[in-house]
Amino acid sequence: MTSRTKYLLDESDLPTTWYNVIPDLPEPPPPPLHPGTREPVGPDDLAPLFPQALIAQEVTQDRFVDIPGEVLDVYRLWRPSPLYRARRLERALGTPARIYYKYEGVSPVGSHKPNTAVPQAFYNAAEGIRRLTTETGAGQWGSALAFASATFGLECEVWQVRASYDQKPYRKIMMETFGATVHPSPSKETAAGRAVLEKAPDSTGSLGIAISEAVEQAAADPDTRYALGSVLNHVLLHQTVIGEEALLQFAQAGDTPDVIVGCTGGGSNFGGLAFPFLREKLAGRIAPVIRAVEPAACPSLTRGRYAYDFGDTAGLTPLLKMHTLGHDFIPDPIHAGGLRYHGMAPLLSHIYELGLIEALAVGQQECFAAGVRFARTEGIIPAPEPTHALAACVQEALRCKETGEEKAILTALCGHAHLDLPAYAAFLAGRMTDNELPESVLAESLAGLP
Repeated sequence: MTSRTKYLLDESDLPTTWYNVIPDLPEPPPPPLHPGTREPVGPDDLAPLFPQALIAQEVTQDRFVDIPGEVLDVYRLWRPSPLYRARRLERALGTPARIYYKYEGVSPVGSHKPNTAVPQAFYNAAEGIRRLTTETGAGQWGSALAFASATFGLECEVWQVRASYDQKPYRKIMMETFGATVHPSPSKETAAGRAVLEKAPDSTGSLGIAISEAVEQAAADPDTRYALGSVLNHVLLHQTVIGEEALLQFAQAGDTPDVIVGCTGGGSNFGGLAFPFLREKLAGRIAPVIRAVEPAACPSLTRGRYAYDFGDTAGLTPLLKMHTLGHDFIPDPIHAGGLRYHGMAPLLSHIYELGLIEALAVGQQECFAAGVRFARTEGIIPAPEPTHALAACVQEALRCKETGEEKAILTALCGHAHLDLPAYAAFLAGRMTDNELPESVLAESLAGLP
């Protein structure tokens, strides 16, 4: 069917395992280190924050991990998600390229985040935990964990980065509708938050600060655990349902991607799409270029240093070997709140160092221009985060227009912008600016690495 737009899977096609890319890599990633001893952390070091099942997944060497039936039952509310062929965008660009997008906005909260929020809530509930704490940027992760916590009868407390808390009030309402308690971060609820406010009362916050607040609260209560929405191995593991489904859908289409593009903040959406395809690439069955796209205002892969650093601002987490802008870095309050993180997932950082993926940084005006173009052709208003991937897709498609190459381009449209419309209002009104990271600011931040 030459004009086919949607590639849909049956519920019976829902993946029953998550994929762990680590055993297939040429060399393993460096381990997290205890900040005091500089020795690799063990399960006991992580036990105050995570349930044993997730700790086991964080360090597993198994290529596949079974998805519990209780998690599959919840996944079926929206999975498998559709793969679309962006034919109208192709025509508008006049490109011979074939553009596909895996759409995660069909989930209950409108993003890919429930793919990991649901199993994290399940494993915590199974071990008798009463409450989860977390951070959130744009609010997609906080919304997902609030939904998952309600599903499994847990309390949920969220620290939302102040810039996004102010920009995106409806995210707070969504989280509270699912039963969560939401604080702007930095807050007066924690020692970490109070310390920041003492130095900078008007701080717009960062994900690093919000993580410190949530971790502090979890570590102080034996009935509470912390849940992270990106960065860690088990989070990227859970997201691989995206790529596993996309492989089946490309088989339906009779096509193979030549270029795979995803936005990257912490890395879960990108890894979820790319890792199953990277497995096929490493096995020699396909040969796509895999490209990570990040904000020019927060360019951890393209301008950060590959070094051990804290995952949070207060230094409460283990040291992670990752591309980092420095744990003290406070990014400009760009509208893609989910991409405002000082570091990149250690696993993605390692894969980038191995030369298995590419990376580029894009300014937010180009991103929103791509988002508007996509909305006016495909009918979906993309969240600010995936507009970064869409901008790179447009770049690639226009190159194909110049060269005549008929490449297949795949991206993950990780969420919609129904609760992010003020960002589009700023762009449409001409009030949006690009925020390039000055070299002097970067140098000062990197000087604080442990």
